[in-house]
Amino acid sequence: MLRSIEKELKIWLAYAEKVVVAGIGNPIRRDDYVGLKIVENLKGMLPTNVLLLEAETVPESYLSDIEEFHPSHVLLIDAAFLGLKPGGASLVDAEKIAETSAVTTHLLPLRIFCDYIKQASGAKIALLLIEPMSMEFGEGLTFPVQATAERLTQVLLDLLC
Repeated sequence: MLRSIEKELKIWLAYAEKVVVAGIGNPIRRDDYVGLKIVENLKGMLPTNVLLLEAETVPESYLSDIEEFHPSHVLLIDAAFLGLKPGGASLVDAEKIAETSAVTTHLLPLRIFCDYIKQASGAKIALLLIEPMSMEFGEGLTFPVQATAERLTQVLLDLLC
């Protein structure tokens, strides 16, 4: 499964000039933290043409940061109920969000957020969605989601450096 995500990300990031990677989630809801964890893992390890954002549960608060960076690509990383095994992942083009049955837990629907970014920046936008095992209150990722976070961190390091 993650090999296919790696290939999809490689194709999606082809010709990327400036990339925003935004982690979305709640740090006190177990696996909802996965997007933030991946961004934290990447801190200090990427070139200056990559902007990392810890957007937590309010990615709309970072719209001006994204616009000012003038990205060619925006990758949003979030936990979502996809119907996969825990730790399973899917790369979803922002324009196809309405076609997917993914369910996230955030206030502003990601489709609206993505539409705004697309309109404001013209960037390619995708969501890297990871199936959670637990969204209960608590800290720390479950084992399968932690393993996926580590693997995806390495994949992104390889592709963005």
